[in-house]
Parts: sequence; structure tokens; C-alpha cells
Amino acid sequence: MRRLIRGVFIVWVVIRYGLDELVLNSFKNPWLIRLARVLVLGRTLTAPRGQRLREALEQLGPIFVKFGQVLSTRRDLLPVDISDELAKLQDHVPPFASDVAISIIERELRKPVHEIFVSFEQQPIASASIAQVHFAVLRDRNGRDREVAVKVLRPGMLLAIEKDLSLMRMMAHWVERLSVEGKRLRPLEVVAEFDKYLHDELDLIREASSAAQLRRNMESLQLVLIPEMLWDYCTTNVLVMERMHGVPISQVERLRAAGVDIPKLARDGVTIFFNQVFRDGFFHADMHPGNIQVSIAPETFGRYISLDFGIVGTLTESDKEYLAQNFAAFFRRDYRRIAELHVESEWVPATTRVDELEAAIRAVCEPYFDRPLKEISLGLVLMRLFQASRRFELEIQPQLVLLQKTMLNIEGLGRELDPDLDLWATAKPFLEQWMLGRVGPQMLMDQLKNQGPQYAKLLPELPRLLHAYLRNHGNGADSSRTMEQLLREQKRTNALLQGLVYVVIGFALGLVVTQMIVRVRVF
Repeated sequence: MRRLIRGVFIVWVVIRYGLDELVLNSFKNPWLIRLARVLVLGRTLTAPRGQRLREALEQLGPIFVKFGQVLSTRRDLLPVDISDELAKLQDHVPPFASDVAISIIERELRKPVHEIFVSFEQQPIASASIAQVHFAVLRDRNGRDREVAVKVLRPGMLLAIEKDLSLMRMMAHWVERLSVEGKRLRPLEVVAEFDKYLHDELDLIREASSAAQLRRNMESLQLVLIPEMLWDYCTTNVLVMERMHGVPISQVERLRAAGVDIPKLARDGVTIFFNQVFRDGFFHADMHPGNIQVSIAPETFGRYISLDFGIVGTLTESDKEYLAQNFAAFFRRDYRRIAELHVESEWVPATTRVDELEAAIRAVCEPYFDRPLKEISLGLVLMRLFQASRRFELEIQPQLVLLQKTMLNIEGLGRELDPDLDLWATAKPFLEQWMLGRVGPQMLMDQLKNQGPQYAKLLPELPRLLHAYLRNHGNGADSSRTMEQLLREQKRTNALLQGLVYVVIGFALGLVVTQMIVRVRVF
């Protein structure tokens, strides 16, 4: 019943804001244009179309606002007036009352606001679909005043999201049952992924943990700043963090006037993204312009500032390996290898003809090489790839949906900063270096370092464990013979491991000697 009521409400909002007329007017067919004119009879639709779309999404709730935020990053796919309006969804969603925010803070932190903060700005500095942010000054344990940002979750969010997710599950179920194509799209699994990410975003302790992890991961890169989380003041509904000072990345002219190297900034964004995805397998997955600033402070000049860590993506080692091999093959224009990877990973049926899939991928990708980013739409490439893959029964991978969304955000951001950015040339060296690390001597050393203590503890105990097992489960001569064979195999294994250790030590010594020779030559 609730899903029916929600469905009726969505239809009412569509009609009220004239979104049906907006869609029909986008078609060139004369009778559809005439139908749009008939539908608007009796309705007052004086507001601009972009404003109507934004207000409709705001009224429909957080899931629809998220959808609008993603659209707002793709100015290449939308008219300017709609893009400008949807950009307001990034951090200008209407706020909830400040007294409600204060009551939530006092309930969660169990103290009056004036006892927690030296000062607290009641007017929120930013308001988004899930939460809003207030600036404050906190007196820490050492008696120092510290500028902080206080994030407060919107009240009633769980119920609102559950209603929309329930409706999405129902629609996904219909699509899967009524459409053969729908089964390939795996809509129920995609909704399940979306469900997980949205519920994660409703727990600010989880967000603070994600921010702390990203802060550690990115520290050595020296390209991005991530605020420190103040754990004594973090709960499920309230998050207090270090206040960051920067210029919103959307204000490109202001950044340029401050002396920021915009093309370098675009390249750094790609570098940060690929490090998070392939090096760490843990990436910021809500990288719309409202969540990104740039520092112009002298000590951190030109660095990114990341905000809002409610949605992060994770990748397994197998996911990273598969994606890196696909990217590397793509940069080499090795379309056959891409086709083989799709078969090996079982994304397409084992009976798929590799040569036919190779030809289809080549037809989509080849026209886009050697072009600047301003002439490439990753969204268009993905759409064409998807259309081409229909005949090969390619299945959508729900675990990579968030990564695909983030890639679209990155492309939109790159195009805004530097339309001439060569995305392929920027990413290729990093991927080649990463692949070398996966199969080179450094990988061997890392594995020995990580797993060596475990095997060193296990090997001495192996004879006793085998003897105990055979005594309890073996019998007679057969048991003795089996024991002797196993002991011989163990001795052989120990000899091999010993030899491997000597090889690794010799290799390490060789590297040290080589470095010493190089330094001697330099000096």
C-alpha cells in the first residue's frame, strides 16, 4: 500500500512540475510536440524548465536528489540552463530548521551546545540531501580553540529512503520479470547495491571511519587534504571534523586568478582517482563539485580538499586485476585481450566468439583515440559499448556500478577544469607501473613479508600435526608408508623454501650493491 501511495505521489509531482511536458518537448516528432501542448492546458508552468526539474527532484526526496547531483556533473550531456539549476543540488538543498539541528546535537552529545562549542553558527554553511553542515569553534582538551565543521543528519531520512527503495525494488522486479533484456541488466542486484550505499550514508560513524582510512591512504601522495575526524564528538547522527578552508572547484576563474595551475589540477584529479581505485581499492565515490575544494593556503597551495565521505567504493583484488588489465589492454588498443577478459571473467557466455566481440569493441573504442577530452564523452562510449554488448548477453556487474558512476564524475570534473586533458596519456603510465608492481619482484617481496611469519610458524608444527592425523585416522603399514612419503615431501618443500629465501636475499643484496654503485657514480 505504501508503495502505491509513493507511486501516486511521484506521478503527482511529475504532473505538477510539468516534467512530462519537458520530456515530450525533447522529441522532434510533431505529434509528440502537439501532445505536450495539450497536456499543459490548465497548468501554470511559468518557471524555467531547469528550475522545475530541480524543485521536483528536491520534493521527491534524497534518492532523486542524488540522481540530480550525478546529472549536474555532465554538462556535456545537458543544456546549460538545466546543468546550472541541477548544480544547486550539490550543496544548496533547502536546509531543515536550525533548532532541530541543535536538538539533535544536544541529544547525541548529551550536553547543551553552548557547553560543547565556544561558538556555533546556526545558519548552515551547506545543505545536501542527507545532512547539513554548520561551522563552529570547539575548545579541545588542551584548552585550544579549534575551528570545526559539524555535520548533522536530516531527521526522518531512514523512513524516506526505505519508501523509495521499496518502490525501486518493485520496479526492478517488474523489469526483470517482464523483459528478457531486464534479466541481463540485473536490476534487483543493482538496487541492492544502491540500498547498501544509501544505508551506509545514514551512519555518520561509518562516514568518519571512511574519511580516516582515506586520510591515511592519501597522506603519502601529497595531492589531497582530508579533514581530521574528532572521534570524541562523532555519533551515528552527528559528526564533528576539522574545518577545511578552500575554494570550491567549480569556481575555476577564482582559482586561476589565485595562480592555481588548472591543467595540473586536472591531471592530479586523475592521479588521485587511479591511486584510490587500483592501489588502495578504496575510493571516494561521491566526487561531485560540491564535495571538492582546492587549497590556496601557502603551505598546501594547489592541493585538492575532499569532503563528504558518506559513499565510498571498495574493490577486491580480483576486481582491481580485471579492471587494470582491461584498461591496460584498452590503452594498447588490444581489443582481442579485452574480449578474452570478458570471457575469462564470465561476464559473457563461454560460447561467445572472441573475434566477434573483439570487432564490436574495436568499432566502439577506436574512433575515440588521439582525441582531447573535450571531444570524448565517456558516457557516450559506455552507452555505445552497452548497446554493442547486447548481442553478446553481457551481464551488468553490480559491484562496479559505483565505480562507473565515479568515473563519470571524474570525466565531468576533468572536462570542467581542462577540456584538452588527455585522459589516456595521464592514466596509462600509472596503470603500467601498477601492473609491473603486481607481477614484479616488489610483489614477491611484499607477499613474503606479509605471509612469511605465518608459514614460519606453521612449518615446524607440520610433522606433529601429520603424525597426529595419521595416528587417529590411519592404520598399519599403509599409515607408515604414507607418513614416510609425507615426510619426504616436507623435506623437499623445506629445501625449496630455503633455496627461495637464498634467492630473495641474493636479489635484495644485488639491489643494494647496484644502488651503492649508482650513488658512487653520481658523486
